Amino acid sequence: MTKGIDKYSIDSTDYTVGQDNVQKWGFDVHNPVFGISAGLIGLFLLATFISDAATAKATLDGIKWKIINNFDGLFLWSGNVFVIFCLALIVSPFGRIRLGGASAKADFSFLSWLAMLFAAGMGIGLMFWSVAEPVAYLTGWYETPLGVEANTPEAARLALGATMFHWGLHPWAIYGVVALSLAFFTYNKGLPLSMRSIFYPILGDRAWGWAGHIVDILAVLATLFGLATSLGLGAQQAASGINHVFGTDGGIGLQIAVIVVVTLLAVVSVYRGIEGGVKVISNINMVIAFVLLVAVALIGFAVTFGTVPTTLMAYLENLIPLSNPHGRPDEAWMHGWTVFYWAWWISWSPFVGMFIARVSRGRTVREFITAVLIVPTIVTLLWMSVFGGMAIDQVMNDVGILGSQGLTEVPLAMFQMFEALPFSTVLSVIAIILVLVFFITSSDSGSLVIDSITAGGKVDAPVLQRIFWAAMEGAIAAALLWVGGTESIQALQAGAISTALPFTVVLLLMCVSLILGMRTERR
Repeated sequence: MTKGIDKYSIDSTDYTVGQDNVQKWGFDVHNPVFGISAGLIGLFLLATFISDAATAKATLDGIKWKIINNFDGLFLWSGNVFVIFCLALIVSPFGRIRLGGASAKADFSFLSWLAMLFAAGMGIGLMFWSVAEPVAYLTGWYETPLGVEANTPEAARLALGATMFHWGLHPWAIYGVVALSLAFFTYNKGLPLSMRSIFYPILGDRAWGWAGHIVDILAVLATLFGLATSLGLGAQQAASGINHVFGTDGGIGLQIAVIVVVTLLAVVSVYRGIEGGVKVISNINMVIAFVLLVAVALIGFAVTFGTVPTTLMAYLENLIPLSNPHGRPDEAWMHGWTVFYWAWWISWSPFVGMFIARVSRGRTVREFITAVLIVPTIVTLLWMSVFGGMAIDQVMNDVGILGSQGLTEVPLAMFQMFEALPFSTVLSVIAIILVLVFFITSSDSGSLVIDSITAGGKVDAPVLQRIFWAAMEGAIAAALLWVGGTESIQALQAGAISTALPFTVVLLLMCVSLILGMRTERR
């Protein structure tokens, strides 16, 4: 029987973690979440092999653009709600609640914790877009933000502010809502580390039935397809960089080789677990990223020194205009960039949110939200100011490839910017290494997340399962590249983004459920 919300406590359900699991062949998996998820993934791969990649891409692109064009207001207003919700939690009495109980201790040091949540959240995206995106907005590569005239000082300023808008408070608020909800219901209420647990105050014991199964299956598919998409696109960036620096063939063979290497290293990391694998690689990520950031900042000190305050002010001044979906003079730009990004962040939120929850026991709600929302935004501000500011300066002053040709190939944009700087080869090699290491982090953290969901919320499932999911991510990405190249990867991305529409409603309900749960905790 479903218990009343007012009686909700750790003892309000008889459900035990793993009670619906099946143990066989060294696996310990939830029935039916694992079987249905694996079956749907298999059907997708089969359809990919027997269908035309261009046709699949056109079909899924059509669905994606219908969702983006018709639900732009829902996506943007939901993003605003998530930011306000997180900021309100920081100053509310709920901020004193400690994840895991009043006596809980943090599992990781503060710096290691930050490194893990940032590396899993969007570290690789900053490598891919920190140069290409500001240049795109400046030059009108695909429209300009707020309809500003391209290649003007105003466009340069707004390019930095709009880029920061897409990578600042809003995406981290989306991640923060999911992560906090999972951490609270798992560590404070003793429920499984699974998406369905968040909705216990609303669904009661029905959360353990088909309503919960559907939520978890959607989370698995969104996570796996999102990771496979990123592996495919990242392999193309790494291969482009290797080709640019060393003159090798950057074609499909090298791209698949990159995926194989990344997957094998991710398997090793997954085998070692969070403490010996993910944490170590995340710390390495942050060290390499810091070295690259400082090197570029020092080389272009005259430019980057003044760019940070410019980016900050452009972000704050345009935060409200860019957040408003109504009466925009730049509707095409808003749909092609902002709404696309919001849908992408939402489709990724089960993965990033669950991983952040896994490593956040012992933090207070106030500490948690501040770290997840504010600290990454500050780091992103510095990163975008240095790399985006340098790229915009080259375009405005007709320096190098970016200055003469503008944005030609997105995967190559960062390497083209380095070409006009001293020590360009050294910077490019560091960037290639960083791209690969970021992808290892994303793959192994994603494997831990998918494994937890398909194991019924268990966090100590057999290592074989984690290895299975890590290998599956790489196999899907490699198969798609081999069969249809970029078109297959983009088709998968369009499919993943389409899952953002139902997940937007899920996240809004999540906010309600979290407040209901926290009210009982305070009592």
